[in-house]
Amino acid sequence: MLRLDVNLFDYAILTVYFALVVLIGLLARRAIATSEDFLLSGRSLPAWVTGLAFVSANLGAIEILGMAANGAQYGISTVHFYWIGAVPAMIFLGLVMMPFYYRSKVRSVPEFLLRRFNSATHLFNAISFALAAVLIAGVNLYALALVIKALIGWPIWLSVILSAAFVLVYITLGGLSAAIYNEVLQFFVIIAGLIPLVIIGLKDVGGWDGLKAKVHNEALFNSWSGTHVGTWNNPLGDWIGIVMGLGFVLSFGYWTTNFAEVQRALSAKDLSAAQRTPLIGSFPKIFIPALTIIPGLIAIAVIPKMGKGGGDYNNAIPLLMNKYLPNGTLGIALAGLLAAFMAGMAANVSSFNTVFTYDIWQTYVRKGRSDSYYLRVGRLVTIAGILIGIATAFIASGYSNIMNYIQLLFSYFNAPLFATFIIAMFWKRASPWAGVAGLAAGTAGAAVMHFAGYHIGYFYPGGNVLAHAKVNVQMVNFYGAIVAFVADAVVTVVVSLLTRPKPVEELAGLVYGVPDPDAPDPKSLPKPAWWASPKLLGGVSAGIVVVLSVVFN
Repeated sequence: MLRLDVNLFDYAILTVYFALVVLIGLLARRAIATSEDFLLSGRSLPAWVTGLAFVSANLGAIEILGMAANGAQYGISTVHFYWIGAVPAMIFLGLVMMPFYYRSKVRSVPEFLLRRFNSATHLFNAISFALAAVLIAGVNLYALALVIKALIGWPIWLSVILSAAFVLVYITLGGLSAAIYNEVLQFFVIIAGLIPLVIIGLKDVGGWDGLKAKVHNEALFNSWSGTHVGTWNNPLGDWIGIVMGLGFVLSFGYWTTNFAEVQRALSAKDLSAAQRTPLIGSFPKIFIPALTIIPGLIAIAVIPKMGKGGGDYNNAIPLLMNKYLPNGTLGIALAGLLAAFMAGMAANVSSFNTVFTYDIWQTYVRKGRSDSYYLRVGRLVTIAGILIGIATAFIASGYSNIMNYIQLLFSYFNAPLFATFIIAMFWKRASPWAGVAGLAAGTAGAAVMHFAGYHIGYFYPGGNVLAHAKVNVQMVNFYGAIVAFVADAVVTVVVSLLTRPKPVEELAGLVYGVPDPDAPDPKSLPKPAWWASPKLLGGVSAGIVVVLSVVFN
């Protein structure tokens, strides 16, 4: 059994870190007077804070354990999750979608759907998002429990409960502000913990060339080779799944409609800061593969049994930490890991409490109550979200690579939502009932593809279901997202043409080409310095991705 070799020095570092986390929660509590302060930070945070929190909210178990597991299982092709599957969508969110979100003063993504469509669409999405949030929170909670088990030796069930209790304390105390400021702290702790691991690991295997020699699998070091349609042998499948499934549907669906991320930008102090939030976050996102994918490759080079004979790819990072890091540095790395998992869970729980409080409870269950009432509800819902997350953590425990599970969830929840959003934003004819019809069709399409994909030979290496090879799970997820998007889009268009659209005056500020007459003139808003221009930040970020993609092709 994996057990980390820690001493009192490591525990002292962890104690100091956790004390800081609780202190931030206590300080943030003093600034909370209203439900908006608790759930949206009063919309007062600067861009650099929300930008780092934006990327840190995603830098949880999905990023650390999940991408390292992907690096071990799929190799350098995992960069597609970043340079195709994240940065372009983050740029699109900053330049195109944030003006819609921020100027409309919506408090959540489902609320945007309520204004654009109807209450049925709003409720469907609010419920599905709340379900997705607690399922993903369970992934982070399970990953956190894995580290605690390795640290102390406690069983998974006890580690899950302990992890949940600690996250509950600082979110309940300080709401979104506590979560965001802790995410900024956690970002730097995570980086400080992972950099030594990569440097020491690469030195041990003889650098990049030595790593390639020890892995003995050239396919794991080519990002685009073997992606031909019909004859694929790339670890992630063909280019259609990678570009359209991951790069377009899953990526844009996650980064532009997942409220766990959008909530960070909505908490910014003004529109310019809201636009810059995902753009600032895109820069560290570009380089994070060096801290996640490379450790996965190092793990299969120095731990021969990794992933074989029932091995668990999720243990790649903890195993490397135990092998390479001396005491003291191990404590920092452990703090980084625990920080990452708490950041991911806090992001999902804080977005869950906002959506449930505003979009379900206030809208459909208890209308017209005082603000202090909804503040109390928000805190109680946070507790409920943590408890549900404990249950969903045991679902995540059934996957040897949690990234496979995460992409499956995204194909169900994010892919249909993105199709509905993109049509609604650019097509005035999209009718109120088309929203809920499209979402339902897209979700059903994802379910059909999920179960049918395991019986389609094309998704197996060699194209034969009966060849005793393992199905390419990520490829099935990518195509599942494509099917969900197409099903949603087709049904949305058909229902729109058969039903009455909303009057144009009700679409003011919600559709391109229909400006809000009550909104301030964009030309009158203060402009950021030239070096902080959203267009410049987006262009530079995109340029770096293009250069790196060519270098590592």
